[in-house]
Amino acid sequence: MRIEVDHDACVGAGQCALVAGEVFDQDDEGFVVVLDDTPPTGSHQAARRAASLCPARAIRVRE
Repeated sequence: MRIEVDHDACVGAGQCALVAGEVFDQDDEGFVVVLDDTPPTGSHQAARRAASLCPARAIRVRE
């Protein structure tokens, strides 16, 4: 799995950091920061959920 983020599309909703805090965080302005763009298998489900919950569709998961 590889995580890709469109930083220009991010609206800072923070859903990603809430559901997959081991993969995502937010910067000082509230925008997404990817902590691990190739997360371990144990984080895959949370990363997929974070991508599906992103209101701006700024997160893409490549399998």
